[in-house]
Amino acid sequence: MYDDLGSVDDWLDEMSIDLTATARDALADMVASQGMTEDRSPAGFAVVDVETSGLSPEFDRVVEIAVVGTDRAGNVVDEWTTLVNPDGPVGKTSIHRITAADVADAPRFADIVGELTRRLAGRVIEGHNVQFDLRFLHAEYARAQLRLPRLVTLCTYQESYSYLPGLDRRRLPDCCHAAGVVLDDAHAALEDARAAAGLLRVYLGSGTGLANSHRQLPEEAARIGWPQIPSSGAAIKVRPPATPPPVPAPAGALAALLEDLAIDNLLDDGAPRSAVGYVEILAEALEDGILTEDEAAALADHARFAGLTRADVDAAHGEFVLMLARKAVADGRVSAEERRELNNVAELLAVPDKVVKRLLDEADSEWVAHLSRDCRPLPDEWAFGEPLRVGQKVAFTGGEPVRRARLEIAAQAAGLRVMNNVSGVTAMLVTPEARPDSRKGEAALKHGTRIVRPGVFERMIVYVQPAPERSNGHRVAEAVTPGKAGLEAPGVPASPSVIRAWARENGYVVGPRGRLPQDVQAAFLIATESGI
Repeated sequence: MYDDLGSVDDWLDEMSIDLTATARDALADMVASQGMTEDRSPAGFAVVDVETSGLSPEFDRVVEIAVVGTDRAGNVVDEWTTLVNPDGPVGKTSIHRITAADVADAPRFADIVGELTRRLAGRVIEGHNVQFDLRFLHAEYARAQLRLPRLVTLCTYQESYSYLPGLDRRRLPDCCHAAGVVLDDAHAALEDARAAAGLLRVYLGSGTGLANSHRQLPEEAARIGWPQIPSSGAAIKVRPPATPPPVPAPAGALAALLEDLAIDNLLDDGAPRSAVGYVEILAEALEDGILTEDEAAALADHARFAGLTRADVDAAHGEFVLMLARKAVADGRVSAEERRELNNVAELLAVPDKVVKRLLDEADSEWVAHLSRDCRPLPDEWAFGEPLRVGQKVAFTGGEPVRRARLEIAAQAAGLRVMNNVSGVTAMLVTPEARPDSRKGEAALKHGTRIVRPGVFERMIVYVQPAPERSNGHRVAEAVTPGKAGLEAPGVPASPSVIRAWARENGYVVGPRGRLPQDVQAAFLIATESGI
């Protein structure tokens, strides 16, 4: 529960800062007058959130800070927030929505350090992934030639594993949604701190033994001595009222893969819990598909602070790419853009290209095996010959758009790969047209691809069968050999001319003479028996 300064201790000893003469004198007086506060009665928790210009406490700065004070039960008793002039770039305005103009007349950190200290002193420091916030606070205090004491801390991110088990992601919005806590404006310091305070109140009110132990933390925090720093009297500046955010552009392939990524699965694969927090920050840094040198340095710094070894980081990178691969194959196909983004991420994380191919194959095998476990056995009266199998490719052309979209969704849910073209490995083309003259229809005739009506397809996808199993125990989607996808239909009493007429009327492609395809015979039998 006690905060560890980690590498910041070394930095504090080495750090020197050029200050204006006035600021230097003021700080000198402030430091000279530092004393340590006396023990006090337990005050509760100080929920902290900072918005920053980047990920590295060494090079980046705080641009906004908020503190929400609570009692020992997590009930809010006071709030405070201000923008902070970082004396430099504000970072990604697209994330925190703070511009250079917003902070131009805001107080500097040295101006607010006295008031901030007054609000933190004697309280348990709490936040969501609070170590991130604390590392920036340690750095900002050091720039002001001050040092924070050892702190009693509580992290709603880390504690969510106990209070909110079973989540795939543990970002602040994820935990708030699971706990029923309102989060109105993510990446605004005060709103994030309010939300984290709401999580704290839910945790402490859960009635568990862990909650009871966390309620005792303020007693420990009250025994910590804090420096007495006079307030500068500087006016705070609150960010402007939130305006409706612009309509975002359609998410690229990487952003779509990162959305709702099951990062918590890292723990199932044996990764240390600290690696999950590292990967959360990695995912946020990669949302724009770029990893800058500063972001890479900040990630390396975070890994050291979290106690991760090089082997831990390499393993986390490999698992991260595997999770992206799993997400990419979840709909049964990997688009060219998704594959390009996966290769880009792999290159940024020094994961070899051949590993990406292996990971995609591994993810695909997992996907096929998972869906194969839930297949229904074929009924005794099955009359459609060779069934479809998990992982096979199907295509659609023509027909009513709503019904077609519904069939495509059902096909994906059944474990089929819905493709935008027809090739020699396509198992089936679904179309209501008597003679599909689209490119897909022409390709189906060229390759001998099986062509069926939507009504028949609807019946077949209910009984999609498991993919064949390899000798190594893995399942692999079965390729289709043209000309061998026909149906073994039972005897049909109707004359060929009757069946041909029915087939043409219902969109099947049949010649004027010769043997009728077995799938057409079977479909005719089912249709006439059921009244389709």
